[in-house]
Amino acid sequence: MATSKDSIYAKPLGEIGAFTFDKHVVRVFPDMVQRSIPGYDTIIAAIGLLAKHYAQPHSRCYDLGCSLGAAAMSMCQQIEVEGCRVIAVDNSADMVIGFKKKLGQFPAAIPVDVLCEDIRNITLGNASVIVLNFTLQFIPIEDRLLFLKKIHAALLPGGILILSEKLKFADDRQNQLHTEMHHLFKKASGYSDLEISQKRTALENVLIPETLTQHQQRLRQAGFSSAEVWFQYFNFASIIVLK
Repeated sequence: MATSKDSIYAKPLGEIGAFTFDKHVVRVFPDMVQRSIPGYDTIIAAIGLLAKHYAQPHSRCYDLGCSLGAAAMSMCQQIEVEGCRVIAVDNSADMVIGFKKKLGQFPAAIPVDVLCEDIRNITLGNASVIVLNFTLQFIPIEDRLLFLKKIHAALLPGGILILSEKLKFADDRQNQLHTEMHHLFKKASGYSDLEISQKRTALENVLIPETLTQHQQRLRQAGFSSAEVWFQYFNFASIIVLK
C-alpha cells in the first residue's frame, strides 16, 4: 500500500478540527508515526519478540487499536507455536481497509482476522498476548479501568499485556522538559513549528495522557500483578504487564 509524507498540518488551518483516524491520516500514517513517536520501530520489533515468547498454542493474540497493523504483523512474523490466531481490531473503517489491503500484498504467516469494531465492545477470550500500542490514551479515562478488567479476564494464565502510552509527569518541570524534547524530536524529523502546534491543538481532548503511576495503579486495580516499563524515550513508554 502506497504511503505519502505527512503534510496534513503543513499549511495554516482556519479552524482546526479534532484529530481523527480518517482516510487522510491513513494515507500518511506510516510516515506520521515514524516522525512523531520516538522509538516506534523498536517498540514494534519488541512486540514481535514478546509475542514469540508468550504466545501459547491454540490461543489468540490481539492487537487492539491496530491502525495499519504494524504490531499485528510483527507478531505474525515471530510467533512459532501451533494454532495461534492474531485478532486485529480498530474502530476506523479507513484503517481497517488499509490494513486489509496491506495483508493482500504481504500475506501473514499465521491467520489474521481484521475487525472494524469499538475495542471496548468486542468479546475477548483465550488470549495469550494482548497489545495496546498507543491505544488506551484515546479511550475516555472513565472507561479505562473496566476495559482493563476485561483484558485481564481474557488473558490466559501466563499471558501478557503490552501497553504503550504517551505519558505526562506529576512534576511540572519534568512535564515541560519531556514536552519540549518531544517537540525537538519532531522538528528534527522534519516537522515545522506550525505543524507541531496545529496537531497539538487537534489532539487536545482526544489523546489524554496519564502518569506512569496512574497507569500502574489502575493496572493493579484491574487485577494485574506486575507492570514495569521496558522502554522509554522522552514521554513515550511501553510497559510489560503480567497477569
